[in-house]
Amino acid sequence: MASFLELIKGDQPVLVDFYATWCGPCKAMAPILQEFARRNEGKVKVLKVDIDKSRKAAMQYRIQGVPTLILFDKGQIKWRQSGTLPLVQLEKAVQKILG
Repeated sequence: MASFLELIKGDQPVLVDFYATWCGPCKAMAPILQEFARRNEGKVKVLKVDIDKSRKAAMQYRIQGVPTLILFDKGQIKWRQSGTLPLVQLEKAVQKILG
């Protein structure tokens, strides 16, 4: 299995959801991300990172609130947003960045 760094530096853009199991807004965001992943299969990979299990990654990307979404393209942060987003708004933001 590829490591986190290998995944975010790959050829396919990666949308990372930094979340926590105890977070209500994170639970609300989960089905939105599942639908986003389904609609963008083959274009954008969706990865979930539990900040309580991956404290190092959470600290490295300065995650202060959850959910926080970060879009990586070839290892570079292209977009970042904290809080929940409707599916339409999420898709528009990602399409705007990736073209």
